[in-house]
Amino acid sequence: MTNQGNITEEVLEKEEVIENEAEESPEEKGGEEVSELENIRQQAVECNDKLLRLAAEFENYKKRIGREQSTLLKYAEENLLKQLLPSLDNLGRAIEQGEKAGNVTDLLEGVKMTYKGLLATLEKFDLQAIDSVNQPFDPNFHEALAADKSDDVAENHVLLEYEKGYMYKDRLLRAAKVVVSKGTN
Repeated sequence: MTNQGNITEEVLEKEEVIENEAEESPEEKGGEEVSELENIRQQAVECNDKLLRLAAEFENYKKRIGREQSTLLKYAEENLLKQLLPSLDNLGRAIEQGEKAGNVTDLLEGVKMTYKGLLATLEKFDLQAIDSVNQPFDPNFHEALAADKSDDVAENHVLLEYEKGYMYKDRLLRAAKVVVSKGTN
C-alpha cells in the first residue's frame, strides 16, 4: 500500500510541475512531459493491479492452508486406527474360537496374544505403561485410592494397581489408580 501511495504522490507532483511549467511558458510545453506523465500513470495502474492480485493470492493461500489444517485435524487418528484394526480382528477371532472350543486355555492364550499385539501397536505411537507396583508412590503419576498395611511392600510404595497408568510421549495420559502401603504396624 505504501508503494502505491508513493507512486500516487509522484504522479501528483509531476502533474503540478507540468502545470507550473505550462503556465510559465506555454510554447515550451512539449510532448515529452505529457508522455512522462502518462508513463507514471501507467506504472501506478500496473502497481495497483499487482497489489490487488497479490492480496487475492494471499487470501486464497490462507483459505487453502485453513482447509488443509482442518482436514489434517479431522483425520489425525487415521494411522493409529489402521494399526489397531489387526488387534480388533484378533479379538474377534478369539471370541469365535472361544465359542466353538470348550477349552478356555486356548481362548485365554489368544486374548493374551492380542493384548500383547495391542500394546506393541500403541508403543509405536509412543504410549508407555507406567510400572507402579513396588515403586515409590508419586502423586504426579499415581492416584491413591486407599492405603493398606503390608509386610512385603515398604511404606509409601505402591502395593496394588487397580488401573494402569500411561504416558504419551512426555505427558501423563492417565494416572495409575493404586493402593499405597502403610508399611508394617
